[in-house]
Amino acid sequence: MSTHYPKRRSLIKRARKFGFRARMRSSAGRKLINRKRRAGRSVNVRRSF
Repeated sequence: MSTHYPKRRSLIKRARKFGFRARMRSSAGRKLINRKRRAGRSVNVRRSF
């Protein structure tokens, strides 16, 4: 009987795709961050692994 193995997500790959630096790379990402800041959301700038 085989059991389901959960996805093992790499935090580094995730950060490179969705992280702050990835957002700042594109104009759409910068707009997104500014939109969140205007709404009062705290934007996570650094994340250590």
